[in-house]
Amino acid sequence: MQTMHESETSETHFTSAASLWLVMMKAYRSMEAYIESTVAAQDIGLSDFMIMEALLHKGPMSMSQIGDKVLLANPSMTAAVDRLEKLGYVSRCSGATDKRVRTVDLTKEGRKVIRRIFTQHEQDLEEVMAGVCATMRGPVRDALKKIGLAAKAKTVARTLTTD
Repeated sequence: MQTMHESETSETHFTSAASLWLVMMKAYRSMEAYIESTVAAQDIGLSDFMIMEALLHKGPMSMSQIGDKVLLANPSMTAAVDRLEKLGYVSRCSGATDKRVRTVDLTKEGRKVIRRIFTQHEQDLEEVMAGVCATMRGPVRDALKKIGLAAKAKTVARTLTTD
């Protein structure tokens, strides 16, 4: 028979899937709020930042490619790109092979702005994640990726069985 102390110790080493989900969800919400506030301090909205960051690191893309990268719905994408175009941060042009496809790219000013904002963004993330040592970041990333891929596969499987 276990003593109370032994029972408490063994329970602290077990983390249920439900408990892990709650911690991940709360951490995500806290990080999202933090990032929104730090990006907003740079006078840009989160959607606009995500689009500009994707263009900075991936190069010119169609509206649908950007939407896939930043997980924005078409109406939100269009509104954000319109805003960024008015600010002079992005330009749109028709595709070389298909005139219906509009390619979005950063302007010289947009590239300058997003580089400055992204540099600050990286510093902000480093500050908030300082408690996770460099040797732990890889395993944490790998575990989160496994969880995400498993959830995606289960979602696809469930969708296929209900159709």
